[in-house]
Amino acid sequence: MSGLFERLKKKEAKLAVIGLGYVGLPIALAFARKLKVVGFDINQQRVDMMRRGEDPSDELSKEDFEGTDILFTANIDDLKDVEFFIVAVPTPIDEQNIPDLKPLLGATRTVGQVLKKGDHVVYESTVYPGCTEEDCVPLLEKLSGLKFITDFKVGYSPERINPGDKQHTLENIVKVTSGCDAESAETVAKVYELVVKAGIHRAPSIKVAEAAKIIENTQRDVNIALTNELSIIFNRMGINTYDVLEAAGTKWNFLKFKPGLVGGHCIGVDPYYLVYKAKQLGYHAQIIDSGRFVNDSMGGYVAKQTVKRVIAAGTNPADARILVMGATFKEDVTDIRNSKVADVVKELISFSCHVDVTDPHADNDQVKHEYGYELAADIQGPYDAIIVAVNHNQYAGHEETWFKQHLKPKGILVDLKGTYRNRVNSLAYWSL
Repeated sequence: MSGLFERLKKKEAKLAVIGLGYVGLPIALAFARKLKVVGFDINQQRVDMMRRGEDPSDELSKEDFEGTDILFTANIDDLKDVEFFIVAVPTPIDEQNIPDLKPLLGATRTVGQVLKKGDHVVYESTVYPGCTEEDCVPLLEKLSGLKFITDFKVGYSPERINPGDKQHTLENIVKVTSGCDAESAETVAKVYELVVKAGIHRAPSIKVAEAAKIIENTQRDVNIALTNELSIIFNRMGINTYDVLEAAGTKWNFLKFKPGLVGGHCIGVDPYYLVYKAKQLGYHAQIIDSGRFVNDSMGGYVAKQTVKRVIAAGTNPADARILVMGATFKEDVTDIRNSKVADVVKELISFSCHVDVTDPHADNDQVKHEYGYELAADIQGPYDAIIVAVNHNQYAGHEETWFKQHLKPKGILVDLKGTYRNRVNSLAYWSL
């Protein structure tokens, strides 16, 4: 094994994390308790926040920044003496659901400009198998003038950070690592062992590690799609999906997935990377593609079901007032990227409904910029329907009386997660 690991431990060499979002920042801070770290982000405003001990993603507290040896910067010159790079930037999709590698290749360009002989570059961003070696490595070679493996090493270690989850953190989730040869694989594993208490799984190749990450979310996506499809069928039968799942869940090997809106930048995105790569190889990934179609159409389905019930209660959709509770992509996070709640709102507006959206975690300016509508300052009923779209903690304690207070006499409660189904007796009620 190279002496890089020992020099990192002695703080004779520096580690840098490129991209300080909800994935990169916790990694940078964890390493900064053990090593000398440079935290690099192209957004100066975010860098200024982190220098003050503030997490722009609102996931970490001020205490998490304490006792760390880290330089936050947006200046590429601060990366020139770094020898171990971790790239943790987003890998989104475009409007045609095609992988958008611009952030990844942008970060690779940054590293390529400062890459030196003996340096290691580890990618954490979720990609299709082969992307690291086929798309990133040639760019590193071109910009640095160095030769892959001979002059510099590359590894891949997929991120497994779950936003809003205080239990499954970087330290206590098993980390998959890999390298371009035996020596780099061992160096990468050893470096991560410094901060990951749960242990390291050494994947036999970079491509295997990339594939492992992408199927984790693809498996969840396909299973949720099945549950969503079952929900549509059970709705036509007039039975509650959650009651069915509760009964079936008494069998020891039944997988407990629930229906819902599948958004965010992991489960709602990653399967498209695999579909794209499969298509390049001449194979149409039918099950994965179908699962994506079902999950992507659920926002529209929820809105249509709500409007049908509003009409059945005797109200013209153009006169209907509907409250949507929750705007983020999942409960108890501030992140609104790829939130499927926006699909619900868009569909309701297409029926000419008047829609109020509230969320205790979301930022109004971000919502307006991303989706074109604003958050309501307060709840001003009465409403023809209330849709509880995101299961925030702040909503958990609401009883039937609270909803009655904000609904018209024939108003309906739409409860996507089935949270209130055993608390509602006299209200019109529907859930997935």
